[in-house]
Amino acid sequence: MPAPASSIDALTIAQLGPLLRARKLSSLEVTESCLQRIERLNPKLNAFITVTAESARREARQADREIQAGKYRGPLHGVPLSIKDLFATRGVRTTAGSEVLANWIPDFDATAVHRLREAGAVIVGKTNMHEFAYGVTNDNAHYGPARNPWNPTLIPGGSSGGSGVAVATVQGFASLGSDTGGSIRIPSAICGTVGLKPTYGRVSRYGAIPLAWSLDHVGVITRCSEDAAIMLKAIAGHDSLDASSSDRTVPDYRDEMRGTVREMKIGVPANYFFEHVNREIASAVRTAISLLEQLGAKLTDVHIANLEPCSAAEAQINLVEATSYHEKWLAEKADEYEDDVRVNLEAGRYLIGTDYVKSQRFRSTLKEDFARVLETVDVIVSPMLPAFPPKIGEEWVQSGDMREDVVDAFLRFAIPYDLTGMPSISIPCGFGTNGLPIGLQIAGRPFAESTVLRVASAYEKATDWHRRMPPLEMQ
Repeated sequence: MPAPASSIDALTIAQLGPLLRARKLSSLEVTESCLQRIERLNPKLNAFITVTAESARREARQADREIQAGKYRGPLHGVPLSIKDLFATRGVRTTAGSEVLANWIPDFDATAVHRLREAGAVIVGKTNMHEFAYGVTNDNAHYGPARNPWNPTLIPGGSSGGSGVAVATVQGFASLGSDTGGSIRIPSAICGTVGLKPTYGRVSRYGAIPLAWSLDHVGVITRCSEDAAIMLKAIAGHDSLDASSSDRTVPDYRDEMRGTVREMKIGVPANYFFEHVNREIASAVRTAISLLEQLGAKLTDVHIANLEPCSAAEAQINLVEATSYHEKWLAEKADEYEDDVRVNLEAGRYLIGTDYVKSQRFRSTLKEDFARVLETVDVIVSPMLPAFPPKIGEEWVQSGDMREDVVDAFLRFAIPYDLTGMPSISIPCGFGTNGLPIGLQIAGRPFAESTVLRVASAYEKATDWHRRMPPLEMQ
């Protein structure tokens, strides 16, 4: 059974911030709590590649001095966070989970990291990940697999698996992640956390080692939707260093997400998203949708055309763009990649240009299809994953009536929103009889993160799934 949270561990960022500002807690006290958990749990769960304990303590002391002097920066000031290890961090090695970059120490911060520092956040370390974000299991041959906090024999999901584990076990109150085919939302669904993938271009990708430039999104993993809103506010906005970043005004997500779902129109897919899904997962998601209706939302069945080619289109784009980035390293350091990643990167050399162009054209059609549906509803809800996570090293899962490769299964419901660039979030909506979390996915119109967060928040206020924590031995 999930264990109850207590003391500092039970706090969200939204709750912690006022306590730090009022000096009822110190940043150093909270940071030491996280560092102690890292020291105790990292040997078991392997969420971190690099722990920055001493610099975290310095940052925490600085935060305490600033707060005492009345120089409060906002709700992240003094809050301990972690960073997925593909974001450049000044003076701290950034490996991207690979031996290729095992000794790289950047002399700059990724824009999102810089903005978190400016908000006063304390960085406790760099989290484990699938090598170069090219996978969904976080089974890393170089640094060891991150392990599921609910059952350490299972995968935590990837590629941001270490981030999901770290947040679920409060080895930090949030984590910065990336999502190209589901890499924030997949580990969030598996670890029982909240994973927000914003609209493409909402957050700068500068300083994040790319997987596929036209699919990569920077987002966050937190313990509740309000914390996701706080994190997104801090990192969103135009960046001249990223040509794809949007210059749209960044709203106050935390303020805009307040309110009920009464009279909101919830789209429930009649095709694709409920096909070949584990029965317990489908049941939990249907129950969550019914609760939204009880809260006053209006349910509408929707049909989204052209979803079947999504996996093939995403694979072709990903293969080509990833290989183009890694071309030099493949020529010089091919033996330093783990086998599954190297094979994918080498395969990208053999796709022809017309396939890539067709896949990009398909994206345009897919965006139009979703836009038509979202003219009639405010959000679309679905399962996040069709199956529960497998054991580390296993390659197959049972998705309802279909046995599937784990990569195909876990990408299936995630990639439509990477291809379209639409915002989507995974939030906990129950547990299986196996004791494992189940994720509900909520997606909305481009740049409508506030709407997505509003639905997530309304659901959280009516339930307590997001407050459940892994077994005591994993805390």
